[in-house]
Amino acid sequence: MTAPTAVVLAAGEGVRLRPLTRNRPKPLLPAGSSPILEHALDTLTSVGVDDIVLVVGHKRSRVQDYVGSTHDGATVRYVTQDSQLGSGHALLQAESAVDGPLLVLNGDQVIDSAIVRDVLDAHRDAGDAAATVGALDRGGLSRYGGVVVDDGRATEFAENPDDEAKYRLNAGVYGLEQSIFDALRSTGPENGDLPLTSGLQTLVDRDENVAAVRTEGLWADANYPWDVLGLARELFDHGVLPGADDPAMGIAPSARVHDDAVLKSPVVVAEDAVVEAGAVLGPHVCVGQNATVGANTVLENTVLDADARVGANATLADCMLGQGARLGPGTIAAGGPADVRIDERVLTDQRLGAVVADRAELGGGVTIAPGTLIGPEAQVGAGVTLDANVPADAEVRR
Repeated sequence: MTAPTAVVLAAGEGVRLRPLTRNRPKPLLPAGSSPILEHALDTLTSVGVDDIVLVVGHKRSRVQDYVGSTHDGATVRYVTQDSQLGSGHALLQAESAVDGPLLVLNGDQVIDSAIVRDVLDAHRDAGDAAATVGALDRGGLSRYGGVVVDDGRATEFAENPDDEAKYRLNAGVYGLEQSIFDALRSTGPENGDLPLTSGLQTLVDRDENVAAVRTEGLWADANYPWDVLGLARELFDHGVLPGADDPAMGIAPSARVHDDAVLKSPVVVAEDAVVEAGAVLGPHVCVGQNATVGANTVLENTVLDADARVGANATLADCMLGQGARLGPGTIAAGGPADVRIDERVLTDQRLGAVVADRAELGGGVTIAPGTLIGPEAQVGAGVTLDANVPADAEVRR
């Protein structure tokens, strides 16, 4: 089977993921030791896609610089969504870039190739389908989108439904015909937003065949900063990341792990990373490219993004460090559960030690209370105890 052109929606910011998304879009946040978007592109090429259109918007140059013009043999082209007005509006920006059937998925979710194959096969087999959607038997629908499936057809789409007996989880993977573009234009935005599912509902209301395939496989998303840790755990649990059974399998050839370091599965240490003597990593630890873990440091359920540095004798649990973040020696960030304040909202009982965003720097001996968010390029002096969020670019001294 020849796969159609794929349109990957990667224009959104991910507002609820701040401060991690202040300087980069959600698709470039880490899922394990590589960006979410890279997993999406790998999925597409694994099912035979060789023509990819990326819809970019927020911090689009970051995406284009990272991906380039090819991925694993596939050609990558770009269209821009200048204003983030919903997934349907994003897809409309790609209309002139595709001819014939298309495959659409989100670039900010990790999706198993089996799900994509099931949607492609079902769309081909349906023959007259204007659209085909993948549906998962999964809980937690109130955070995502739902679809009602009746005898192989989608009959209703809803955002954030709470009736798990009625709805299946909409996997956000679609086989589509060109008629989706007219449906989106005729639907129009509501409250300034045009979701792709509104166009699909228009097709349903026109009595066009919108097929639905019940499918299964890894499907993972990140809505809040602590979900980045959950993404890593999902990837370990599903065998996408190496090192689940044998820690040595998770060490990249160019990484340097001291013989006196201890790795407790599952652990991944990416290219050019350094783990110094006496460090204890794991379980569920991802050390990104060119990151450094100092001597005698203890990491558990923690993700270090590329170029992050953790000094000697630090202890981190349930933590996420952004690109180029620096933690001085003796830093302590105990794990959750914790109450986390994001803007004016307080989310209770979340498993989170701390989030240290891109290029923030903490001096030695800093103690971080569970649930603390530290903004990008913040500066925290030595010996400070942090029990409240630190804004971007702020300076905190004793």
